[in-house]
Amino acid sequence: MNTPQTDNALKLSTLIDDELQVPVSNASRAMSESLRARHGDAVLGILYYGSCFRSGTEKDGIIDIFVIVDSYKNVYPTRTLAIANKLLPPNVFYYEMDYEGSTLRTKYAVITLEQFIQRNSPQCFHTFYWARFSQPCALTYVSDPQTRVKIVAAIHTALKTFINSVLPILPPHFDAETLWTQGLSASYRTELRPESLEASAKLVDKNLSRYCTVTQLSLAAMGMANELYGRANVPTYASDLSPVQRWRGVQTWRVRRIQGKLINLLRIMKAAFTFDGGVDYVLWKIERHSGIKVEATPLLRRYPLLTCWPTVWRLYRAGAFR
Repeated sequence: MNTPQTDNALKLSTLIDDELQVPVSNASRAMSESLRARHGDAVLGILYYGSCFRSGTEKDGIIDIFVIVDSYKNVYPTRTLAIANKLLPPNVFYYEMDYEGSTLRTKYAVITLEQFIQRNSPQCFHTFYWARFSQPCALTYVSDPQTRVKIVAAIHTALKTFINSVLPILPPHFDAETLWTQGLSASYRTELRPESLEASAKLVDKNLSRYCTVTQLSLAAMGMANELYGRANVPTYASDLSPVQRWRGVQTWRVRRIQGKLINLLRIMKAAFTFDGGVDYVLWKIERHSGIKVEATPLLRRYPLLTCWPTVWRLYRAGAFR
C-alpha cells in the first residue's frame, strides 16, 4: 500500500513526464533531428531548455540543447575531447543549420546519461545541472522507454536537490514563489554574471502555477506539511531547520559562488577548443555576461591556451568574473 509521500512522488514523476512531452516548434524538432543524425546511435536523449524554449523564438536566438549519450568514446574520434568531457562535463559545441530560408543556431552540450544522473543528484555540489533541470524542459528525442524513465528520475532528483539546497536560505515560513525566486537568484549568483532578483522573479511569475504545483508535490513527497498563512489560499510552508543548519546553508552557498564562477570560467575556456570560432565565442560570452569587450588577436586565436592569460587577467581586473 502506497503512503501519501509515495503517492505524491508518483504524481510528481507523472507531471515531469508530461512536461517533457510538451509540444515544441518544428524548428526545434528539426534541430534535434539534425543533432541526432550528427552523433548517430550514441544519442540516448535530447533535452531542449532555456530562453528560446520559454519564448518560442528559435530563429532569433541560440537554441539551448543537452545531448545525452551512451558513452564519450562513441561520440568523439579522439580521446582528448572524450577525456575533457568526462573530467569537466559537459563539452559545449556551436552548430547551425538552414531551415526554411533561415539559419537556426544552437549551443548544445554533450553528457553521458550516467553523468547526467549523477550531476542532478545531491552528490553534485554545484548548481549547474540541478538548477537548470528543475525548470521546465522538453525531451525532443529519446531512444527507448527505459531511457525516458531514467531521465524523468534524474529531473525528479534535480527538483529534490534544488529544494533541499535552497531551504536553509529561506525564511522559516515561505511560499513557492519565494522558494523559486530566491533559489534561482542564488543559483545565478554562482555564475560569472549574476542575474538580478528581479529577473528570477519574472521567470517564476511567467509560470507560477507550475512552480506552485511542483513545490507542493515535492515537499509533500518529502513529508513537509503546508498551512495557510498571510494571503488567502496561498500555501505557505514551514521548515523546522535549526539556526545552525541555516548558518551552514548560507556558508555553503557562499562556497558555491566561488566554486561556480571558477568552473564557469574553466568551461568557457574549454569552449575555445571544442568548436570552430571558439575564441570569439568565449569573448562574446564574457562580454554578454560582464559587459566588457575584448578583441581577439590572431595570436590568441591560434594559441588560445598559451596566450589567454594576459587577457584573463585584464578581464579579472575589470570585474568580468566577480
